[in-house]
This record gives sequence, structure tokens and C-alpha cells, in this order.
Amino acid sequence: SKATVSVLNCTPLRSSRRPPRFNMPLQTALTKALGIKYPIVQGGMHWVGFAEMASAVSNAGGLGIITALTMPGPEGLRKEIRKCKTMTDKPFGVNVTLLPIGPGKKVDFAGIVKVIIEEGIKVVETAGRNPEKVIKSLKAAGIYVIHKCVAVRHALTAQRLGADMVSVDGFECAGHPGEEDVGNWILLAKAGKKLTIPFIASGGCGTGSQLAAAMAMGASGINCGTRFMATKEAPVHDNVKQALVNADERQTTLVLRSLKNTERVLKTKTAVKVREIEAVQPGDIGAIYPLVKGDRYRKVFQETGDVEDCVFSCGQVIGLIEDIPSCAELCKRISDEAEDRLRSLQSHIVAKL
Repeated sequence: SKATVSVLNCTPLRSSRRPPRFNMPLQTALTKALGIKYPIVQGGMHWVGFAEMASAVSNAGGLGIITALTMPGPEGLRKEIRKCKTMTDKPFGVNVTLLPIGPGKKVDFAGIVKVIIEEGIKVVETAGRNPEKVIKSLKAAGIYVIHKCVAVRHALTAQRLGADMVSVDGFECAGHPGEEDVGNWILLAKAGKKLTIPFIASGGCGTGSQLAAAMAMGASGINCGTRFMATKEAPVHDNVKQALVNADERQTTLVLRSLKNTERVLKTKTAVKVREIEAVQPGDIGAIYPLVKGDRYRKVFQETGDVEDCVFSCGQVIGLIEDIPSCAELCKRISDEAEDRLRSLQSHIVAKL
């Protein structure tokens, strides 16, 4: 009779028991390029991406990221970078989001890039709009650039401009998912076919099974934002962390749609009010700005913990958040689960002799 065997290990198929784990690190283009243990990036997050967050993720084996626009100007960023250097000897990066931060407010992007170069940062995550205005200077300084984008055509532009890697950001993401509403199930598969540079998955990521799935579609890792907010080291009020644990995947909503600057946020009372105002005064930033301004949720994150009193970025990954681990526990858990899933998939590849 014919025996069914595994192509990968050439042994008879056994029961579906869990394959042994060998605690071997997952090595990808991301881990090799940046010298990190796990293929996990902590994305830039306004009022979260401080030295405390970035160093905790880097010390855990991922890539921690400081958020430039959260700091009070270029010199504030310099201070935060130097603080982070005292908290970790592992690689960490800086996020530069090329978006406006409020009516009448200007960002000194040239000054931010200058500080990044002077402080010897080796990796930068760009996001928001076309990175052309900053990528040339960053690349000239030998900095590894990961550009986050929400469409494959934008990823191809970033590739043409010289980005080393792209972070493909699906509609599930926290923050700004763009205006085309395409999820990662499509974006990642298409990126794997169209790009010649490495890419990672961003948007809705928080588990090892997702890392394994992303790798199966050609990704070199994942970018997690909201999931890292619900960790012990995240510099946000405990009420915010618990709100993420308590919520499910249905409890986000979209605001700023009428301004073509869509943002996915936690569905708080304030977020619902913003949507109501937008429905009757579409495109009127002045009508909603007092409710969506960054300083409002900075106060909630750092002082009051009154989650319902602000609008803050939050991804659909909240449906997968069930606890508040340390960054080290979370990174190891994600990697271990991904390894288990990838090994278990071997049993599905068979040949008949």
C-alpha cells in the first residue's frame, strides 16, 4: 500500500500533537538588517513612543521606536534619544510621521532629520505622506529607512525613492489607514508579488499566528502599535491599558473621514461626538479640533486616565488583547507561537509514494 509522508521531514505522518520547539530564533531580513532578536517592530505612537516604551521593546529583543512628533521640537527629540541610550544598549529607531499636527502648527522636519543624523540613529520609520523630503538625507547618512504606507503603489514609490523596507499598513490599523479601506489579507499578498525590497506587516498585528501568516505571505516581520500600549512598561495610564483589554474588535471607529485624513480610534463617547459633528459639518476642522487635539489625549494618557474624554488611535487588534504582559513576555510569546505555527504547517505538505 502507499504510505503518506511529510515532504519536509520524510517521516510517516503522526497525530496532530504539538511539534517540539527548539527555541531557535526566527531569522528574517528584518532581524538580520537591524541586529534584533525578534522580527517585531514597535511602531510610532503619539504620546506613547517615549524612551521608556522604545527601550523596553528593544531590551525585549524587538525594535523600539521613539515618536519624533511627540517631542517638543528637534531638541526635545535629541533629549529623548539621549535618554533612551541610557536605558538600552540595543538598537532603537525614530518615527517621523509626515503629517500635519494641527491647524497653524508647523513641524521642523529638517531639524528633526538633522538631530537623528547627529545622534547616530541607525533606523528610521517614516510614515504619513511621500518620504521624498526626508529620505535622501537619511540615506546619505547611512540610515536604514522603513517607510510605512497603506497602498502597494505607495510602497513601490518608497522603493523607488530608496527605502530599505516598507511597512504595509492594512485598514485594520490604529491611526491613519488612508482612504481606500484595503485590509492586510490583500495588501500583503500583493506586496509579496510586486516589491523587490523586504516588507513587514502592520495593522492589526499582535499575535504569533499573525506573524506566521505574514511570513507565509512573504513578510519579514510585524509592526505592533496598539498591542504594545497594553504592556507593563507602556507609559500610559493603567485605565487606558485596561480599556484595551476590555474592548473587542468591534469597538473602534473612524473619524476625520470628511477631512480625508481618516483615523481609526477607540470608540469612546468623545469619538462618537466627533462623528456626529462631522455628519452635520463635514470638513470643518475647527468644529472638531478641540475634541481631537493631541494635548487632550496626552492629558488622559499621562494624568487622568479618563478614556471616554478623548479620541486616541486604536487598532482592531484590541479584539486579540487579553492581558497586560511585559514587553519581554509579549515578544517571546509572539515568537514562540509563530514558531509553533510554522512548524505545525509542515504536516500539511505531503507526497504519495
